[in-house]
Amino acid sequence: MSVADLGRVLVVVPTYNEAENLEPLLRRLRASVPEADALVVDDGSPDGTGDIADRMAAADGNVHVLHRSEKAGLGAAYVAGFRWALAEGYDVVVEMDADGSHAPEELPRLLTAMRDADLVIGSRWVPGGQVRNWPVHRLLLSRGASIYTRVLLRYPIKDATAGYRAYRRGVLEALKLDEVASTGYCFQIDLGWKTWRAGYRVVEVPITFTEREVGTSKMSRSIVTEALWRVAVWGLTSRSRGARARALAARN
Repeated sequence: MSVADLGRVLVVVPTYNEAENLEPLLRRLRASVPEADALVVDDGSPDGTGDIADRMAAADGNVHVLHRSEKAGLGAAYVAGFRWALAEGYDVVVEMDADGSHAPEELPRLLTAMRDADLVIGSRWVPGGQVRNWPVHRLLLSRGASIYTRVLLRYPIKDATAGYRAYRRGVLEALKLDEVASTGYCFQIDLGWKTWRAGYRVVEVPITFTEREVGTSKMSRSIVTEALWRVAVWGLTSRSRGARARALAARN
């Protein structure tokens, strides 16, 4: 399956202070999947990331930039990018980190998997997936978060927090983006779980995740805390609704 068979593909790359990483990443992306366009969603980076994005967009018509006035979180940046993609008529929308942890060279494999899926997740925790250069505590945190999510949400995905993924247009049109309140990495759990619950086909393909070499990770205690409490609330709410539905069915 070629990229052309999927229609128009847009790779959304949220940025905040990624001046040293952005240009190499976009060059690799354009070389790996020349047919795909890229949208840089910059949250007012003070290090000049937005200016670099503008310069690359001026030189390459397949690169676009969406400037936002302030850092408002990963989820908000992606929702803004999704809305832009839908308005511009793209058929497949890809999420990709700006720090180089997601290899653009693996994107063709994710897009190939779209023939049997509505959401393709690049997974670190399925056979063939791996992580490079992560300390033990980050490995434990990521694996633990996915297990926690599977148990509480009954969501059968190995890598629920993965940020390298591709959505079909129809999924993003059907989901209520206005109701996505998650701001940090919990956004990935939120949207993936909504997609799966709506009955769409979700497929995981193995990727190699490489820890950033330049810049500072955006992971923080507040991001982890948000994920923990939101997943707990979603799980309890979902089970409560299920129990009420079963009780109603039994009475009828």
